[in-house]
Amino acid sequence: MTRSKRFSFALAAVFALAVLADSPAAMAKQNHHDAKQLVRDKSDGRHDIDHHGKYTASVEMKNGKIHAMHVRHSVKGEIALKKYKTHRKMALNTPGHVVYASLESGMFQDLGTVYIGYSYIDDNGDEEIYWYPAEMIEDPDTGAVEYVPTN
Repeated sequence: MTRSKRFSFALAAVFALAVLADSPAAMAKQNHHDAKQLVRDKSDGRHDIDHHGKYTASVEMKNGKIHAMHVRHSVKGEIALKKYKTHRKMALNTPGHVVYASLESGMFQDLGTVYIGYSYIDDNGDEEIYWYPAEMIEDPDTGAVEYVPTN
């Protein structure tokens, strides 16, 4: 290869990396919610737990446990959810706002508790994840994939 061809190839590779780093997928972030604190009514039925723009998150309770979680968009209707499983506490609810539990000292350790997260992608491309202790979920393992943080 001649020097000019190598330079052109390197320049194209740098440009491609810059485009990928600036893409919406690269800028998307994950927002973690301590959903245990959001579920206030444990009676049977469907209960709204959170509103995020045009999205409404709700849980369906049966016998005091979460049978299913649903997210509804005001225009698009029902939104597909992804189910995660991890041994790390990802969200810690403090008065006034949510803090990443992994930023708290000692919270990033595996203490034996399994957490189940339900997530969806909002209109901005950000992932909203609602975390529950597995004992709150009627069937915690079915459909859950191991959670790997992206940020």
